[in-house]
Amino acid sequence: MTFDDLLERAASLVRPDRRAILGVAGSPGAGKTTLAERLVAELNGDGGHWVAQVPMDGFHLADVELERLGRRDRKGAPDTFDAAGYAALLRRLREQDEDEGDGDGDGDGDGIVYAPGFERTLEQPIAGAVPVPRTARLIITEGNYLLLCDAVWERVRAQLDEVWFCELDESERVSRLVARHEKFGKDHETAVAWVLGTDQRNADLVAATRARADLVVGPAVTASGSTPRVPRAHRPPGSRSAR
Repeated sequence: MTFDDLLERAASLVRPDRRAILGVAGSPGAGKTTLAERLVAELNGDGGHWVAQVPMDGFHLADVELERLGRRDRKGAPDTFDAAGYAALLRRLREQDEDEGDGDGDGDGDGIVYAPGFERTLEQPIAGAVPVPRTARLIITEGNYLLLCDAVWERVRAQLDEVWFCELDESERVSRLVARHEKFGKDHETAVAWVLGTDQRNADLVAATRARADLVVGPAVTASGSTPRVPRAHRPPGSRSAR
């Protein structure tokens, strides 16, 4: 399998009469966001906007709420997210009609759905940070717990056409995660302690869901080359950007 194969598989999820949602799961630091961003960039390589990215991280509970719940020291665990809200947004995106709104595509009408984002510098969710236009026929969403065997998280899985599991060598994953924490303000000792403690407990939970994935994507695939512009065959039938 090559990265071009991933592009073709992702595009094939879309049907002329409905939007598709692809999930990218994996442990913290495994490269989920990098893979999702690359898929979006390549599939939109012709300047179109038929693929959009919606991160699960926008549904982190704010620190003030984590403090109230006594979960601040476990930030990133499954119960520190608004999983029900995430599932509801995915359902709204799935059910959104392509032709709703005022039709001008300028973002001022009801045709735009706004999703929350996550600001890593602040380590806080940001409401209304991710606009999803009605022209987006494929939504790519990435997060740790898309395959978790838990009632509320299974409501998330029910909205996804496929879930791919992003896998990385464990030592490389840990190294990248420590570097990420340092980049966003933690000193080295604090970063290592968090990665080997809270992050590792979460990583173990995620690793146990690997078998539920529709596809496992290793680093050899994500590192392979792809065409700079997506061939027309990789665009969904009936897509406005393909016209």
